[in-house]
Amino acid sequence: MSRTSSESKSSRRVRVLAAAALTALSGLVVAGTPAAAATGLDRTASVVRQSPDESLSAELAEVRDELKRNHRPDAVQRKLDELVKKNKFPAALAAVQDAKGRTRHYTAGVADLTTKAEVPVDGRVRIASNTKMFTAVAVLQLVGEGKVDLDEPIETYLPKVVRGKGIDGRKITVRQLLQHTSGLPNYTRWMPSMFKSRDVYRSPQDLLDMAFAHKASFARGGWEYSNTNYVLAGLLIEKVTGRPVAEVITDRIIKPIGLRDTYWPAKGDKTIRGRHPHGYGSEKPGGKLKDITNLDPSWGWAAGQLIGTPSDLNRFMSALMDGKLLKPEQLAAMKHTMKAPGFPAGWEYGLGLMKMPLSCGGVTWGHGGDIDGYETRNGVTEDGRAATVAVTSLPADEDAHENVIKAMDTALCAKR
Repeated sequence: MSRTSSESKSSRRVRVLAAAALTALSGLVVAGTPAAAATGLDRTASVVRQSPDESLSAELAEVRDELKRNHRPDAVQRKLDELVKKNKFPAALAAVQDAKGRTRHYTAGVADLTTKAEVPVDGRVRIASNTKMFTAVAVLQLVGEGKVDLDEPIETYLPKVVRGKGIDGRKITVRQLLQHTSGLPNYTRWMPSMFKSRDVYRSPQDLLDMAFAHKASFARGGWEYSNTNYVLAGLLIEKVTGRPVAEVITDRIIKPIGLRDTYWPAKGDKTIRGRHPHGYGSEKPGGKLKDITNLDPSWGWAAGQLIGTPSDLNRFMSALMDGKLLKPEQLAAMKHTMKAPGFPAGWEYGLGLMKMPLSCGGVTWGHGGDIDGYETRNGVTEDGRAATVAVTSLPADEDAHENVIKAMDTALCAKR
């Protein structure tokens, strides 16, 4: 029996790995210097100079392939690279938290199409409709304190505010606002292009006037996503607390759980403070991308005005699921979902919270947000995994839209 064939598989593996390491290091050797002297692997070098049998050669090739695979970007990075290369997003960034609370950050693309600056790790973005989760939590905190009743008509708190064609606040409850079953028309349908109105300030009443100039979308009992619902939820918070909704959300949610990079832009503030990638948009589908980072976000108000980072969104969702923001009864109410027509198959909507199935089984809880310049998709699982993916323009087509969702799914499902 030959010496090679009598060796244990593990000892042969050591020899092969050493040879592979030598091969990898040889590219770093100064010209004219013997490899063994340069690496200090004299013993290993002498083994490599022997004539290996065919089996060892095949194993060496296998290890080389394995080393190459190990140097490839992981699944999440590949998804972000694809968003930039295939779907033409200027940038993509993500924060992925595992079940033990450890976070990995990812970036792809460029932060600025003109300067080609690097994407800031965990940079701030406009988180848009993720704001609804914060607004819903604030309302549910007031419910837990006995100051608001979910099944009370909004008329009780905002007398004569909700009126229009087929619209009557005496017949619409707080719960229906938070779950989008009120039938109130969505004012954003009639918003002009952001490129034409990026500097326009809109008060909450302006937004309601825009909505109530149109008839109700349906009688009570249906479901339709409407930002109008959350403008009213913001006004409810202000009426009950006597304080601005921005202050309430900051003092009750943002500060207590330590969201250092999440904030509500002050009135008139069109910028994004701190490190952030630029946001881009086009005036027509498929048109040239233009910088739209700075805009007046007042049109989103309690439905979509917040700015934050991927890791802060993960921290918020984890705190919510861990019961740090709501009492058990209110958290259960928030997670009581119904089908959401128009959203991806299997998605359901609770009170400011979405339940989404995962490709690896189970579900994730989150929301997501779209605003000119930025889109985010995010979720947290029951076992503590959390992920937020952000891109720096709105998707140009359905494929791009689906790939952002798939990137989030990969972040929550991929084994690392």
